[in-house]
Amino acid sequence: MSWQELTIESAALRGNPLGDPASRPLFVWTPPGYESSSRRYPTVYLLHGMTGEVRGWFNVSPFVPNLPETIDSMGLEAVVVLVDGFTALGGAQWIDSPAVGRYGTYLCEDVVSLVDSRFRTLPEAAHRGLAGKSSGGFGAIVSSMLRPDLFGGFATHAGDALFEVTLAAEFAPAAQALRNLYDGSFDRFWADFRSGRPVLANRTDPVLQNLYATAAAFSPGTDAKPELPFSTDTGEIVPEVFERWLAWDPVRLAPANAEALLRMRGIWIDAGRDDEYRLDLGAVAFSDAVATAGVPDDRVHFELFAGGHRGLNWRFPLSLAFLVLRLAG
Repeated sequence: MSWQELTIESAALRGNPLGDPASRPLFVWTPPGYESSSRRYPTVYLLHGMTGEVRGWFNVSPFVPNLPETIDSMGLEAVVVLVDGFTALGGAQWIDSPAVGRYGTYLCEDVVSLVDSRFRTLPEAAHRGLAGKSSGGFGAIVSSMLRPDLFGGFATHAGDALFEVTLAAEFAPAAQALRNLYDGSFDRFWADFRSGRPVLANRTDPVLQNLYATAAAFSPGTDAKPELPFSTDTGEIVPEVFERWLAWDPVRLAPANAEALLRMRGIWIDAGRDDEYRLDLGAVAFSDAVATAGVPDDRVHFELFAGGHRGLNWRFPLSLAFLVLRLAG
């Protein structure tokens, strides 16, 4: 069992509008006995959250193993893949956007095809899954619903959902911060953010960075710059733009993609009860939508655990064990 670092040259990311690299690191774990057998294995792809980078999974903290070390110790009978989705804005929500790049195509076409060609996977949707946290959880949900031909199960840890309650709650604080610090201008925010000062150090940095990056994914303008779903003067919702965001909300996508959800062999949904972004409420709403779609209870694990949005990596061993068991059959 071991981790291997590969480099993927992504055709989908070539020439992206932010000038981000098309060459990305990719980490692949193979299970015990892989080298000495001819057996094929299910695969689970892990997606990091906003402002995350794939190498961040290997960061160390005192007293606790990092996630790759934990996966090493679990001895899963599966191939596990860590995918990089960082951008100059902090992330891409793992979807295609003319303002950011084709990160959905990169994941679903470039990454999956490379892994299937280089490793002994079971190359059918029934044996391939996704797991992610925060915006990576969103990516796991949406890619699975839109590409059931590729994925047969997913896990979402505090994934973005129920946007009118979760994301929209950030609009007023963002408008206030833009007015007070940047004369209402996101261009001035980014000039300051990239000036060489410590990033994400100001109290208002995270909300401004996150909303702008999310707008670039969900509501790109005709000039490939994002259209904002709120007034920078008042924080009020701009309905025609916010509707474009809502079209990506997993809670709203679920009814139209009920058939895809019914094809999933396993669905894991969880969040901390005290999630700072209220994504526990989004988890409840998405779980309800999955049930309404008719997915049998024995294929779904739903849980609200004690905790918040930070430090979610301890949840992955639980969801990985759940997914691997269901994808192996």
